[in-house]
Amino acid sequence: MSKITAAITGVGAYLPEYRLTNQILETMVDTNDEWITTRTGIKERRILKEEGKGTSFLAINAAKDLINKKGIDPKDIELVIVATATPDMKAASTAAFTATNIGATNAFSFDLEAACSSFLFGMSVASSYIESGKYKNVLLIGADKNSSFINYKDRATCIIFGDGAGAVLFEPNHEGLGLQDELLRSNGEGREFLQATYGGSSYPITADTFNEGKHYVFQEGKTVFKNAVFNMADVTERILERNNLTNEDISWLAAHQANKRIIEATANRIALDPAKVMMNIHKYGNTTSATLPLLLHDYESQLKKGDKIIFAAFGGGFTWGSIYLKWAYNS
Repeated sequence: MSKITAAITGVGAYLPEYRLTNQILETMVDTNDEWITTRTGIKERRILKEEGKGTSFLAINAAKDLINKKGIDPKDIELVIVATATPDMKAASTAAFTATNIGATNAFSFDLEAACSSFLFGMSVASSYIESGKYKNVLLIGADKNSSFINYKDRATCIIFGDGAGAVLFEPNHEGLGLQDELLRSNGEGREFLQATYGGSSYPITADTFNEGKHYVFQEGKTVFKNAVFNMADVTERILERNNLTNEDISWLAAHQANKRIIEATANRIALDPAKVMMNIHKYGNTTSATLPLLLHDYESQLKKGDKIIFAAFGGGFTWGSIYLKWAYNS
């Protein structure tokens, strides 16, 4: 019997309708389109504005898109993982609510949180369940409503983040396709440079902290940028080396869409042809856990069976890593 590998066999996505453009941001904070585009590559981002709708709304719609495209029965899904940094609420599982609302009534579910690396780490977890032989259908969703913790008076953060969700289905493969290797890392010393401090167990929100805006996300931009550039490029180069891959072997680089300059630095480190670099940051901004599946959704029609894809991500914590995957189907 051939070895079981875990392959992505379907992709879905959901993006809110409202577009927050750089021109609109110019009316909100002291910034301009040229400044934002030059430093980040972002032209617009999607924002979920409807009251009472959170990350689960994004996740449910991305999952439904996948289910409808593949024509699968939700009852056949055995596990639902929601990778997110912005769960609907404390205690109650976003994944459990998502699974129930898509009709995956035979699945167990849980949330996975590793900041912007959440989906990448989720790929490892989902693949492990498939490779164990115990499960045949694992739904991994990357979803974030970042607008829920953004201060739209802070030009350092409000220009970067958007809302969105992407979903992939992992199934067993016996042709050697799917996830091939992974290199995942974390370092808690970076915690202070990127965090939404208040609202967790260490620092509960009080009336005073709320009025002072301490529940919003904070980042020390230069430090985060420097660490992201070095670490994403480093793990990408290392995973190529240990799999005896050259830049010519690689079909695509799917890098976390945090900043165009970081993505380009990662591609330059392995001397990769820019035409092989997936990019949609200009349309959506940084959707944290959703960037990688949204890339797959946008490029799905260009992907060919056997394509060698290198994934890379970096997020708060710090968390980062790279995954090597062989694409399993033609669209």
